[in-house]
Amino acid sequence: MEWRPEVRPWEVAPISRGGSIARYLGCLLISALVWSQTWGFFQRAHWWVVALDLLAGVVTFALVSWRRRRPLAVALVTAVIACASATAAGPATLAALSVATRRRWPHVILVGLATVVSGEIFSRWTHAPSDNRLLDLSVTIGFVAALMSWGMYMGSRRELLYSLKERAEQAEAQQELRTDKARGDERARIAREMHDVLAHRISQVSMLAGALSFRTDLSAEQMREHAGLIQSQANRALDELRAVLGVLRDRTSGELMDRPQPTWADVPALLAEARVGGTQVTLDDQVIDAATLSGATGRTAYRMVQEAVTNARKHAPGAVVRIEARGGPDEGLALTIRNPLGFGDVAAPGSGLGLVGLAERAALSGGTLEHGRERGEFVLKAWLPWTP
Repeated sequence: MEWRPEVRPWEVAPISRGGSIARYLGCLLISALVWSQTWGFFQRAHWWVVALDLLAGVVTFALVSWRRRRPLAVALVTAVIACASATAAGPATLAALSVATRRRWPHVILVGLATVVSGEIFSRWTHAPSDNRLLDLSVTIGFVAALMSWGMYMGSRRELLYSLKERAEQAEAQQELRTDKARGDERARIAREMHDVLAHRISQVSMLAGALSFRTDLSAEQMREHAGLIQSQANRALDELRAVLGVLRDRTSGELMDRPQPTWADVPALLAEARVGGTQVTLDDQVIDAATLSGATGRTAYRMVQEAVTNARKHAPGAVVRIEARGGPDEGLALTIRNPLGFGDVAAPGSGLGLVGLAERAALSGGTLEHGRERGEFVLKAWLPWTP
């Protein structure tokens, strides 16, 4: 039974029509050269010898088309036929070359020896005995060795080209995966920024506008004051939207172009602004050495407080929001935010994405986030590493 190791991809890569034609033309040329060297023998031979030679050549030309499926078998069969057929010399050479391109030493040695023996038998059958048989044998061995070496070189070059192509395709696929992941991460980041930045402002505008819709006891001065607050919040929302869009245009740093991102130090100003808008909020700040808190952690904590204030304003207007912050460089930053559960209709619609965005922020910074109901309150607990 023929030993058939696993076929490697570059050994069965498709050959172009032009390449196939060139190979068969090469076989015809080799057969023609052998015919020219043995023309005298065929002139003296009977017509049926010539006919059998041509018939054997046609068979080998048909067999050689199977050389890529059964390389060893085709090479050995064509070598046997070439022992008595000049026309079969071309296909036998191509079959031997095909075996050599696969660079399997047992096959290369076996086919090489078969080709040498076939050449010697054909030479003795078609030529008169020579006085220098050793020289003829040396020439035959040299030709076969050169043929097999050239085939092995071609196989090595095919393997190299295939490996380079495969690496390029893998690199391209990996780059595409990295690009898709980066694009997805960027979309998620922009979505979080858009929600965190705008939801706070828009909820304030909604609440102030809602108050004007049912307050009939306001004086003209108070109406102008409320309208001014609505205009101020709308303008700030536009400014922050412009800043977020600036991130899309900044290809060097990825940070806001108009102003720096908020950090934990900006939380008091955020709460003061919320109080002006009518939200009752308290802050128990027990953070040690807050100046050393990393910007990423401080920004995530700021967004959590901002989202909590926005949700309380939308879902529990008038409720007191209690914020507790503790921690330090050794234990990290722990946040606990509580507000009573709301009731009745919600003045401003909610997307339900705020807590999802906060959970993503916490996970990206290496922290944790928990939220739920406890004794009539909505409680959000988060822990963030001091330095992500």
